Amino acid sequence: MKSLILSDIHGSAIAARQALSFFEKFRCDRIFLLGDTLYHGPRNPLPAGHGPMGVVEALAPYKECITAVRGNCDADVDLMMLDFPVEDSYTVVEDANENGASCHLFLSHGHIYTPECFPADALQSLAPYALDLEKENPYPKIDAYLYGHTHIWKLEKNFKDVLLVNPGSTSLPKGGNPPTFGLYESASGTSPAKFSIHRLNDGCELASQTIG
Repeated sequence: MKSLILSDIHGSAIAARQALSFFEKFRCDRIFLLGDTLYHGPRNPLPAGHGPMGVVEALAPYKECITAVRGNCDADVDLMMLDFPVEDSYTVVEDANENGASCHLFLSHGHIYTPECFPADALQSLAPYALDLEKENPYPKIDAYLYGHTHIWKLEKNFKDVLLVNPGSTSLPKGGNPPTFGLYESASGTSPAKFSIHRLNDGCELASQTIG
């Protein structure tokens, strides 16, 4: 599995189309959409190329391969325009590699579950997800927490040994950063699973981190 990781598009059709162009360039098969997709937000300026319906149209061809979570700026009326399901607060993606091992990725926008102190055993307190798992392994360890919200990219482990993956914002980056997106690549052969952060304007890799 190779997944394009996007967050905080905030209604910029230009940024959405530019980011989605890397789906084909990097031969991705999934998209992880981490919230704040259509509305620019009351504290943010209008991003360049603002056009929420343009974002909807850009995402539509990829609806079958999108895994999405809701951000703090995603209102019900906005989500009605998106033709794919959006999880209310979080979802967990299990990525089983060819050797039978699995990585568990926790996807949330970042405004509800604090990334800096997020524990690997967090699912023990999130019963609705645990009930969907096999009884013999009800609480898998979280390997990476994918989130947005801050508009600042991050790729490092917290003190609970969970890898924090923030792709930054495609349209309204903060902290002096350029617009960015992320990639996830499954483990293959002797190569471990890998996350990377890329610059939006040219796809250049800014940082990378492996799991395992």
